[in-house]
Amino acid sequence: MTARIRRVVVVGNGIAGLTAADSLRDAGFDGELTIVGDEPHPAYSRPALSKALLLGGGDLSAHELPPATHGAEELLGVRASGLDVERRLVRLADGTALPYDRLVIATGSRARRLSELPGEFTLRGLDDALALRDRLAGRPDVAVVGGGPLGMEIASACLASGCRVTLVSQGPPLIEHLGPYLSEVFAEAARERGLTIVETAAARLEPGVRVRLAEGGVVEAGLVVSAVGDVPNTEWLAGSGLTGGGALRVCSRGLVRPDIAAAGDLAAYGKRRVPLWNSAIEQARVAAAALLRGDEAPPLRFRPYFWTEQFGLSLKAVGELPVRGEPEYVEGGPAGAGLMRWSHGDGSGTAVALNHRIPIPRLRRAAA
Repeated sequence: MTARIRRVVVVGNGIAGLTAADSLRDAGFDGELTIVGDEPHPAYSRPALSKALLLGGGDLSAHELPPATHGAEELLGVRASGLDVERRLVRLADGTALPYDRLVIATGSRARRLSELPGEFTLRGLDDALALRDRLAGRPDVAVVGGGPLGMEIASACLASGCRVTLVSQGPPLIEHLGPYLSEVFAEAARERGLTIVETAAARLEPGVRVRLAEGGVVEAGLVVSAVGDVPNTEWLAGSGLTGGGALRVCSRGLVRPDIAAAGDLAAYGKRRVPLWNSAIEQARVAAAALLRGDEAPPLRFRPYFWTEQFGLSLKAVGELPVRGEPEYVEGGPAGAGLMRWSHGDGSGTAVALNHRIPIPRLRRAAA
């Protein structure tokens, strides 16, 4: 590690920013470390927001992470507004300018919206989850727009809170994420618990808490929650010359340039973003090492890992998704919990544990 690295600024206080700060300290960086976060809260577990935290009577501490040990100066509740790469300055919305020798960009993404209507709820941050939890306490009829993992988790939590729920999905729910076999497993479990699934080519929101379907039908509800993807938070980088196509392109070690790394939802490896919790952690570890060691640091090796809990089902998957065709059951069988594997043409595999307790290292071995 070169002695010239005296100040590191991390912009973003999500799991990628937190992991980057911890990894810098673990690698021996003992200089000035500053973390900037636009939310006023300490770093928290985002996956918990659409699971335990939404449930009435659920664990209000489910999202909390252990206290940070990196010893950084934390500037929370303030947004980064600009970056001067030549002068190595991060500009904040309150007028502050932070100098850096190395910079980690981990500003993540925000929920994509279907409209500007005030009645459209989204779930991205802690404040969103708490506001939605409060609304669910009144047990309104709920329409969830979006049949991906987040939309299905929200629908599951709304049902568990005692609401009648309609899921509006562009095709079968989860089919683009998990594939036909697993999509049907989850859809059947959801219907058995009372979820109404409406498939449509497209949907738009209208005033009066209405979802208009492309085919002409309307879904009316007391509450509409959209879960239709995310948008990388790169606007503050306008004029820096770093962005293109809405994401921040990085090399195999997570570097945008030798003095700037990026990790998490806004980082694109080639044309690929991987906006998943576990991926953000892996990216941040690699990027932090590369900031300090350059080409001597190892490149990122993507090890896809995905998990979800919804409608009484718990799924953990290692390997590329979606999967096609029928699985091989390594343990258990179609009637209940089990360990499944799909083989791919290149010799690799995808292992899926469904309501089946298995250590992650063993799940990885099953996919190898």
